[in-house]
Amino acid sequence: IPCAIKVASAAPNTPRPSPATIQRSIKIFKMDEKKISQKTLNKSFNLWFWGALTCFSQEQMQTFGYLASMLPIIKELYPDKKKQQENIHAYTAFFNTNPMLGSVIIGTTASLEEARANGKGIDGETINDMRAGLMGPIAGIGDSLIDGTLIPILLGIALGMSRNGSPVGAIFYIIAWSLIAYFGQRFLYFRGYKLGDKAVDILVGTQGKAIRKAISIVGGMVVGGVLASWVSVTTSLKLRDSSGRVFMDLQKQLDNIYPGLLTVIVTFLCWWLMAKKHVSAIWTMIILIGVAFLGVLVGFFNPGLSY
Repeated sequence: IPCAIKVASAAPNTPRPSPATIQRSIKIFKMDEKKISQKTLNKSFNLWFWGALTCFSQEQMQTFGYLASMLPIIKELYPDKKKQQENIHAYTAFFNTNPMLGSVIIGTTASLEEARANGKGIDGETINDMRAGLMGPIAGIGDSLIDGTLIPILLGIALGMSRNGSPVGAIFYIIAWSLIAYFGQRFLYFRGYKLGDKAVDILVGTQGKAIRKAISIVGGMVVGGVLASWVSVTTSLKLRDSSGRVFMDLQKQLDNIYPGLLTVIVTFLCWWLMAKKHVSAIWTMIILIGVAFLGVLVGFFNPGLSY
């Protein structure tokens, strides 16, 4: 079409194509262009949502889940079986990222695969390079944003609803997390498909950094509220004189200095072990159990148990 217009403009005596002719030509061109249907996109997303960790292993991790989510797209874009085999090979390489935010990578590669099917200069190597380059950043952002912020916020709210053994908190968490996970991943998948590689800039660019910082601040406030409401460390140590009269109650003295001081000390101990010494959460819990055991033996803690 551009060539026809260019020739018409170059030759004054050549009649220009009418607007109707140009519109018909554009329509025919668009009809020849391959487009992924909404049904196939929905199927691809659902395969990723339900099967991102399918056949998970230390060697392949999320590769098979990613491969399965791209199969419907490959089948629709390439009716020829040989073409399908050639183009699906791009998705057999190692893949691992945060499953929730990782859906934006699946949507983006769906868009790139559509461009490759239409001969727009995209090849399998380009798709692999993009995917490999995004796995790490998306995993880091997702793990801190979802596992380190969103889930603790939801759990903190759920714990507040579960006082006195109420099942409302558990029900709230199951429903809230299921809805956020499904519709959040769906939004990211289709946003990635619509915007292509531009969708990634929203997550890793300046705007994404500002959003993550705001959410992390809110998450820190919620975790601090949960800590103040649910964690309580007190001592039962009391000093007595020769007549058995208590002349110093250590817990009362600590409360006069700083209420909840032992709770703060234990909290900072856990933070120091995990953040500074890179001790795992399991070993941190084992250390706390050991401290509690020794504290009970020397009389610093009183579990309030009777035998």
